[in-house]
Amino acid sequence: MELVSVAAISDNLAIGKDGEIPWASLPQDKRQYRDRIRDAPVILGRVTFESMREDLPGRMQIVISRSAREYDIESAYPVTSVDEAIDIVDSLGDDTAYVIGGAEIYRLFQPLVDRMVLSRVPGDYEGDAFFPDWKTTDWRLVGETPFEGFTLEEWERVR
Repeated sequence: MELVSVAAISDNLAIGKDGEIPWASLPQDKRQYRDRIRDAPVILGRVTFESMREDLPGRMQIVISRSAREYDIESAYPVTSVDEAIDIVDSLGDDTAYVIGGAEIYRLFQPLVDRMVLSRVPGDYEGDAFFPDWKTTDWRLVGETPFEGFTLEEWERVR
């Protein structure tokens, strides 16, 4: 199973400010993001899950929280650890699972992900949530697609 981080990040790695993205909405980015993760399981933190409850991403949501809890949504699987999240994804039999945030979830999964699909929004933005920095020697940029307001980058881990 392949783990892929998907995020929109600024030049200074900001991903959020007060629970929102710190730049103006980019409809093309939202569309490509939703299309990418639509039929796959996603791994996300509780706060990110709660912020998306009205329009949940992915086919199934593996929700990591420090405390055990249940959700009234059939597609949500509550877990308390990275290992438990990976076990659930493995049990589903999917080829790919997407890690979609927030900042702490990206940090926890960074050593484990095989690919990163990053919407690079130019500029430095004030933020209170940041994507983890990575060593470019551990990764290879394998694709760049320019869009209005962002560039979609695909990175593969060097093995």
